[in-house]
Amino acid sequence: MPPLRLDASAPGFEGEFAAFLGRNRDSDENVDRVVAGIVADVRARGDAALIDYTRRFDRFETDAAGLRVSESERARTAAKVPAAEREALEFAAKRIEAFHRALLPQDVDFTDATGTRLGARYRPIDAVGVYVPGGTAAYPSSVLMNVVPAKVAGVGRVAMVVPTPGGVLNPLVMLAAEIAGADEIWRIGGAQAVAALAYGTQSIAPVDKITGPGNAYVAAAKRRVFGQVGIDLIAGPSEILVVADSANDPAWIAADLLSQAEHDTSSQSILIASDRAFADDVARAVESELRTMARAEIAGASWRNNGAIIVVPDLASCASIVDRVAAEHVELAMELAPAEVLSQKIRHAGAIFLGRHTPEAIGDYVAGTNHVLPTSRAARFSGGLGVSDFLKRTSFVSCTPDALAALGPAALALAGAEGLEAHGRSVSIRLNRRS
Repeated sequence: MPPLRLDASAPGFEGEFAAFLGRNRDSDENVDRVVAGIVADVRARGDAALIDYTRRFDRFETDAAGLRVSESERARTAAKVPAAEREALEFAAKRIEAFHRALLPQDVDFTDATGTRLGARYRPIDAVGVYVPGGTAAYPSSVLMNVVPAKVAGVGRVAMVVPTPGGVLNPLVMLAAEIAGADEIWRIGGAQAVAALAYGTQSIAPVDKITGPGNAYVAAAKRRVFGQVGIDLIAGPSEILVVADSANDPAWIAADLLSQAEHDTSSQSILIASDRAFADDVARAVESELRTMARAEIAGASWRNNGAIIVVPDLASCASIVDRVAAEHVELAMELAPAEVLSQKIRHAGAIFLGRHTPEAIGDYVAGTNHVLPTSRAARFSGGLGVSDFLKRTSFVSCTPDALAALGPAALALAGAEGLEAHGRSVSIRLNRRS
């Protein structure tokens, strides 16, 4: 079955497009009830619950001491990584660090015309928990994307959790943790890991914020513990939108679309093109690629069930459609000048990749930008993970007697309007006793 085809010029486009955007691609499993029980159990029993869930879900027998990966075990496992892959991880980490260091906000401190001193100071969160998937696939890149910005921000303690099915540690994940500077690693996963980070156990000290991707159970657990701790975002299925002109090689665009489709059957890949014949060529190239892909079954289901090809009259004016999708990844596969012009018109996108030679996968690994991005149209109101997610802003105010005299009357008027007598009194008592 081919993916959905839409024509932006057709009379029924608005209704069809709205229906397409309204589809629910999140897991249809009713996981919240299960997650609620797991979170409550971990809060009540701590390490004992973690041991039981590790035995049940990861098929690994351990005691409380074995939940933590020792420094020597991490080092031994990381040492197994071949030199070329080690160099690639180190290369990526340096670029991620450089980009996020450039994003560090500056403290503000100034005195205005009334003589009032105003400012803000940025300080790091004390402790952060990073969830790293470790079930069907291992993602050392996710370790770098979460831990490196936290360390750039100055977070003092980064506790990493990763499921280890069968008790087997992934060498690349261990090496990435070593390079990025994770302070501790725990071999736990799922909702139980999120609960342990949020509430603490006999062995694991609680953290202040939890970041990192995971499955539906992890997402539900993060949603449940929010408020006890901060979270980065609720990650949904991955997605990519490619805006491509007919000068592209269809095989290149097909590969880009499948780069996200291969993640999960719920992932989404969308092509926007102005040339119908080119769009047909890309669709054929996708089918050709699927015949040789190792993850063809997953990618094929994603493409056919959730993918779309949208034909528009003119690529230069498609920004409104791109904004309505508000995709996690947006590729503008065209000459750089028109790509730059179009990118300036786009308001809602997790990340934008400009030009024919900038595949989204570069952002996943080595560009330096962060690949933890908003999904499920959340780019309408949020951005990707960055160094600011690991910082808190504290504002400060300092009034001289003259400054308070200048500000006080307006404050008294507003306090009176709100009926808050003590608020006004705390100002007026000082206006009457200036010294």
